[in-house]
Amino acid sequence: MIVADLHVHTTRSDGTLPPEAVSDAAREADLRAVAVTDHDRLPPVDAPVVERDGVTLIAGMELRVTTGDQRLDLLGYGIDPTPALRAETERLQRDRIERARKIIDCVEDRLGVDLDLDCHGGIGRPHIARAIADTHAHYTVQDAFDQLIGTDQPCYVARDLPTVERGRALLEEAAALVGLAHPLRYDDPDAALAHAGSLDSIEREYPYERAVDRTPVDDAIATHDLLATGGSDAHGETLGAAGLGRAGYERVCTALDAVVSGT
Repeated sequence: MIVADLHVHTTRSDGTLPPEAVSDAAREADLRAVAVTDHDRLPPVDAPVVERDGVTLIAGMELRVTTGDQRLDLLGYGIDPTPALRAETERLQRDRIERARKIIDCVEDRLGVDLDLDCHGGIGRPHIARAIADTHAHYTVQDAFDQLIGTDQPCYVARDLPTVERGRALLEEAAALVGLAHPLRYDDPDAALAHAGSLDSIEREYPYERAVDRTPVDDAIATHDLLATGGSDAHGETLGAAGLGRAGYERVCTALDAVVSGT
């Protein structure tokens, strides 16, 4: 039984669930805990771990970084923002907005449409893909990625990302735990897992859309004595599609408590 979903997005990035509705959604899914992990944004809670309406909310973040060969996503849990992390997230949000404007201009010129999209903080390509699908241009959201705004497509614009070393250092200063998100989603999972030794955890439980062999993940967890985390990567309003059972969540709680309390 899943009791904790440690990878959830809200309207502060590319999710559809308002931050104030997270605890209600968690109760609907019979969850004890949720980590709010919006992309490149500081968490919408005012402490590393808070109790709200009977649900434990963990302040988190999903930070995109680059290794040079591929982009990775780091998950920070139990965040107490430092000035350096605040400055970097502000820079990343400015970069997101400028990038979105460039992509939107390209799409509008190419398709002859008006996307009528507000370039707000947290904007990402999913917002643009949904806006494209809402036009008369006969593109689905997946078509928009596959033919227009996905990597190497005509309207793609790269982001200015921190290196994996820089991103890890920023999160280490601000978060109780730093982990690797969805390790088997990357083009080169082995290269992604090669960074495990400098982290605290790996997201083992994840709703991959295909059958996966978790042996490399388990090997990395065992080799480096890491915590196994898990979450649904929810972008909608239903939580708990993947996550941790009671024993796994209690291990995460112990680690969070030890760091947050300074013991």
